[in-house]
Amino acid sequence: MRLTDCYNFHDFRRMAKRRLPGPIFDYIDGAADDEVTYRRNSAAFEACDLVPDVLRGVAEVDMSVTVMGQKLAMPVYCSPTALQRLFHHQGERAVAAAAGKYGTMFGVSSLGTISLEEARQISAGPQVYQFYFHKDRGLNREMMARAKNAGVQAMMLTVDSITGGNRERDKRTGFSIPFKLNLAGMMQFAIKPSWAIGWMTHEAFRLPQLENHVKMDGGSLSISRYFTEMLDPSMSWNDVADMVQAWGGQFCLKGIMSVEDAKRAVEIGCTGIVLSNHGGRQLDGSRSAFDQLAEIVDAVGDRIDVMMDGGVQRGTHVLKALSLGAKAVGLGRYYLFPLAAAGQPGVERALETIRTEIERDMKLMGCTSVDQLSRRNLRFRS
Repeated sequence: MRLTDCYNFHDFRRMAKRRLPGPIFDYIDGAADDEVTYRRNSAAFEACDLVPDVLRGVAEVDMSVTVMGQKLAMPVYCSPTALQRLFHHQGERAVAAAAGKYGTMFGVSSLGTISLEEARQISAGPQVYQFYFHKDRGLNREMMARAKNAGVQAMMLTVDSITGGNRERDKRTGFSIPFKLNLAGMMQFAIKPSWAIGWMTHEAFRLPQLENHVKMDGGSLSISRYFTEMLDPSMSWNDVADMVQAWGGQFCLKGIMSVEDAKRAVEIGCTGIVLSNHGGRQLDGSRSAFDQLAEIVDAVGDRIDVMMDGGVQRGTHVLKALSLGAKAVGLGRYYLFPLAAAGQPGVERALETIRTEIERDMKLMGCTSVDQLSRRNLRFRS
């Protein structure tokens, strides 16, 4: 299977599955418990129908948006995700370069495998830094200071991960960082030599944002242990309010799902929220972000930038979210699978694919700009 054979999310996923060792593919593809929420995230869009207008003169389409003070050339962005050099040796370098080429925002994670400073050098485009609230307050302060010094425009605090989700696929293979696999997991690595060659012929795996605080050389730090042992489950709204004030700029909360929490984010001075259930990887059985979008936009959409992620696989999904009032839509697995399959060319093909879909679908909807999309063009199935 070649990259030129990939036309949609499912093609990229199949290509990634062929290249990646099973434990790594399952880390990307898996979710919590029975993975109900993971499946529901995409299925939620199917209950919503688009009602197009015709004869609107749509020779030219402007799909640009402004979110958290940043101009994006299209209404999707690359959500910050962890461990990207584990999927392909280029990792965040590929994503930063591709996002810069397409004029959209990307994020670097606390569990990112290149430094904030390097990511900023690769692309001068819109960038967020996603971080977790650690028990080590010094680490929290250091992360914010590094982001400020690196020229990051917006902070994105993930608030739905104060402890790790129950990701049973990872338990079955013994997936951890550094690798500490069981026999079944090791056999999966042995039969995927192309990935192994890429892994062994490039620089050592690092977590630059954490390496002064987490020792990676002795024993293994499983992802679940990171969330369970290092993150602070006592994090409160007062803690976040202090961080918002200390940052003094664009500050976003990722993982908001209730109207009450959205209102509280406004009250403490946040400028953005991302409706998200962490791709179904935390609380299984939770509601999809798309299903929650309308009531949260109605409550706070005029006072804060509302974004969403989870299950987005098509340009039509993006238009449905924008029609409900989202300012922009985050992509996760949508770009991770093509990254794993082909590095930067894969990410670029994925972004080009969804850009083309959004442009075509806007024309078919009779819209020349994003602000013309509205709930008038939607109908929900009962």
